[in-house]
Amino acid sequence: MADRLPIMAGNWKMHKTAREGAAFVEQLTDELADPEGVEVVVAPAFTGLQAAVEAAGEGVVRVAAQDIFWEESGAYTGEVSPSMLADLCVKYVIIGHSERRQIFGETDEEVARKVRAAIGAGLVPIMCVGEIEAEREEGRTEQVLERQVLGGTQGMAPEEVAEMVVAYEPVWAIGTGRTATPQIAQEAVAFIRSRLAEVADPASAARTRILYGGSVKPDNVADIMTQPDIDGALVGGASLAVDSFKSLVRYERRT
Repeated sequence: MADRLPIMAGNWKMHKTAREGAAFVEQLTDELADPEGVEVVVAPAFTGLQAAVEAAGEGVVRVAAQDIFWEESGAYTGEVSPSMLADLCVKYVIIGHSERRQIFGETDEEVARKVRAAIGAGLVPIMCVGEIEAEREEGRTEQVLERQVLGGTQGMAPEEVAEMVVAYEPVWAIGTGRTATPQIAQEAVAFIRSRLAEVADPASAARTRILYGGSVKPDNVADIMTQPDIDGALVGGASLAVDSFKSLVRYERRT
C-alpha cells in the first residue's frame, strides 16, 4: 500500500434527511475519537451536505458530494456546480458511480468533464469504474475498465492523477450481497493502476488511492484490505448505521 492513506467512504445514496445525516456524523465523530491510519468520508445527498459539514467541523469525518456538474453556472435545472460544492467546504465528490452510468446514462466523456471540473474547483474526485455481470462473463472486464479509466482521466496531468481517488465497483456486486473475492478485486485494481500509469507515469499511479466497492461489510473488509493495491472501500448499505460503518473504519486499528 506504499504510503497511501486508506479511505473508508460511505455513500449514503438517497438515504437520510439533513437532520439524520448530521446526527450520524456527530455520533460517528464522538465514537471514533482518533481513527489513526484511515481517512473517514461520508457522502450525503445534496440536501444534507451543509448540515453534515457543520456537524463534522474540524473533526475526523470528511464530507463528499455524490455528483457534480461541469459548468460553473447557467440554465441547468437541478444541477450543482463545482463552486457551489467548494463553497460548502466539501472535500470529495463521487463521479461516475455505476448508478449514474446505468440509470442516468452517464458516459465516459461526461465523467471526464466532471473529474476535470472537480479538480479545477479544488475538490478530490472519487471516480468509479466497474463492469456489469455480462461483461465479466464474456471476459471483457479489462476492456471495460481500460475504456472507463482512460476515458475518465483524459487530459489530466500526472500530479492530478496522483491526487485523485478511483473506486473499483463491479456492478454485479453492488447491493447484491455478492462480493468479488479478494483475489478478483486485487487483479482488477492492479489492472486499473497499470492503466493509470499509462495516463500519467508509474510513480504518479503508485500514489493514486484505489478503493473497492461492492457489498463491503465488517465481516469481509479485513480480507479485502490485505490486498496490496486496495486502499480502502466505497461502502453503501454498511455505511448507513454508525455501528457497522465504525467497524469498517476501525479495521485499520485492528491490523
